[in-house]
Amino acid sequence: MQKRIRRLICASLIAVLAACGTGPVAPGFYRVERGDTVSKIARENRTSVANIKRWNGLTNPDAIEVGQVLRITPPAGSATTADSSAAGTAGGAQASSQNKPGPGVTLVWPAQGSIIRGFDGKNSKGIDIANVPGTPVVAAATGSVVYAGNGLRGYGNMLIVKHNDDYLTAYAHNRALLVKEGQTVQQGQQIAEMGDTDSDRTMLHFEVRYMGRSTDPARYLPPR
Repeated sequence: MQKRIRRLICASLIAVLAACGTGPVAPGFYRVERGDTVSKIARENRTSVANIKRWNGLTNPDAIEVGQVLRITPPAGSATTADSSAAGTAGGAQASSQNKPGPGVTLVWPAQGSIIRGFDGKNSKGIDIANVPGTPVVAAATGSVVYAGNGLRGYGNMLIVKHNDDYLTAYAHNRALLVKEGQTVQQGQQIAEMGDTDSDRTMLHFEVRYMGRSTDPARYLPPR
């Protein structure tokens, strides 16, 4: 029975982290399937690659994942734009600003320490913050704890907090978890102690997920 429960927990966690699945999506959205590209999705939905990138905050349109949900129609009050092959050249700073997902959430730093690894979207799905064992880990924003456990190999003692329909944050490698699933936490509230579970050093691995896709936490964190 315990093994079965653990398998169910692992399956649920993977679903939360990857936001993958085959269920229906809301009108105006599309779930990525194997073999899809942003160009193909844009063409089949009679829009442009530039629009798909902007509506979904895609800085690298080649990094879409199977099961990822993409917006394919403009949000209310948003205008469409023509596609451009000059992306990344002229007006690069403006394009970068447009690619940032909407305000959604405002985060605080989840822990004090040194950033020893940044986000690249491939090998690193978040940032790693190093400090001494027991360093307080706090909720980056108000939300509900949807996972608290160690059922996913490589993440150790982990928490996942859901902030709204679009945003999740994840906190991995903790020494101790101080909150439980279903509990509401406030921004800045201590939720864990930094540790080294499933890690070769003491650190917090912190992820931000926007509509199921990993995104750079630096977009939402204040400078320090």
